[in-house]
Amino acid sequence: MAAGSLGALLATLDVSIVNSALPTIQGEIGATGTEGTWIATSFLVAEIIIIPLSAWLERLLGLRTLLFVAVTLFTGFSILCGVADDLTTMIIGRAGQGITAGALIPTAMTIVATRLPPHQQPIGMALFGVTVILGPVLGPLIGGWLTENLSWHYAFFVNVPVCIVLLLLLWLGLPHQRPDWSYVREGDWFGIAGLILGLGGLTVVLEEGHREEWFESPLIIQLTLMTLVGFALLLVGQKYARRPVLKLSLIFTRQFGSIVIMALVVGMALYGTIYVIPQFLALISDYNALQTGYVIALMGLPALFLMPIVPFLITRIDIRLAVGSGLLLMAISCWITTNLTTEAGGGAFTAGQILRGVGMIFTMLFLNQGAIAAVSKEDAGDASGIFNAARNLGGSFALAALATIQDQRLWHHSRRMEESLSANSWSVQDYLTGIQAGLGSAEAAIRTLAGSIQQQAFVMTYNDIFFVMTVVIVLSIPLVLFLRPLPKGMSLSMH
Repeated sequence: MAAGSLGALLATLDVSIVNSALPTIQGEIGATGTEGTWIATSFLVAEIIIIPLSAWLERLLGLRTLLFVAVTLFTGFSILCGVADDLTTMIIGRAGQGITAGALIPTAMTIVATRLPPHQQPIGMALFGVTVILGPVLGPLIGGWLTENLSWHYAFFVNVPVCIVLLLLLWLGLPHQRPDWSYVREGDWFGIAGLILGLGGLTVVLEEGHREEWFESPLIIQLTLMTLVGFALLLVGQKYARRPVLKLSLIFTRQFGSIVIMALVVGMALYGTIYVIPQFLALISDYNALQTGYVIALMGLPALFLMPIVPFLITRIDIRLAVGSGLLLMAISCWITTNLTTEAGGGAFTAGQILRGVGMIFTMLFLNQGAIAAVSKEDAGDASGIFNAARNLGGSFALAALATIQDQRLWHHSRRMEESLSANSWSVQDYLTGIQAGLGSAEAAIRTLAGSIQQQAFVMTYNDIFFVMTVVIVLSIPLVLFLRPLPKGMSLSMH
């Protein structure tokens, strides 16, 4: 369980650890801002493809062999990223990291469901859930500190000693299983190709669509068609394959289907705030990467303090009450951040980040528990892959939607303020005259006024974004009524 949790922490940490160092990396390897986005996108695309495939790979290779191969290759790709001096090498290394890291996340959850006895499952799920929450929130802090104090290279090299410890834990903690090559001979190759094309295409469309102006771009149109073909192939595999690569029928059960939708919402809230808050602090508050990392890391504090009592809570609190309360706290955390001003700094996010952290603990951990309780032990691997893919896809949906909302609302607020400022207004003339007296020219005064309008429009836009996230989370709360309660006072057992 320690090996599984450590692997999941590494995988989720590497999603965001590079974000703080991205401007520095782009400068040193000679990449433009647009090209540099592929350093992050290549990781996400590779990871989202492999997450639902991990259950099939586990059945094929055996759990220990799969994790040994994944961790060893992850170490090699981390070193490749650390020594990269051009964009192509960096993208190859990041894609390799994503492919191998994607196998580490759902297998950790599978270990809880299949390797631990029922009375230890709440403890295992607490460990897994906390690492999944801590990874994305600690990434910007660790990446920012390493970049500011050492070098961006260490954001990758830091993985090496951790991977050595992880390999030792895997060797000691998991039994060897013989590979079952029948999964190759009878493989659902339509389904495998469908997952690769469908999820890969969808993730690139969501990540790059805004920058490419969506369907104005031939690339986005081609990727959308590839996505549709991929999902069609996946459905063909579901109908005709003897052993489908992924048991999608699980999604259509009331319990598990509700959990998947809420996992999407949790992913939106988690990755959406990690996307929005650094932008605000950089543009409005002039924070550097390390200062921003401290603010993001506040969301991880509740996980550290609540972890010792979470197993106790899991066995005694109704899952509907816990998940509903967690979603409500997450909604409140976004709502109290809808009154930002140009004077706001990191302190304006403190209460929201702490509340969001508490809400994440209750929502994520109980949904994890509910996901493995909703299916049979034999389906735990498929359920884990679907659940974790849904959470990551939620993050991609959030980033795509928020980037579009940001552009639209920024334009809206800028135009409304400009329309309210008449050139013939005495107050406007007095304001410009006062600025001109200090700056020495009318052009400089007008540029200052335009900058003030832009800054105010940004703040109003971020308030709108937090309001939208509040509404989305609130709309998901009624789904808790579809959850099947777990017995109080008892440890979770597989049904």
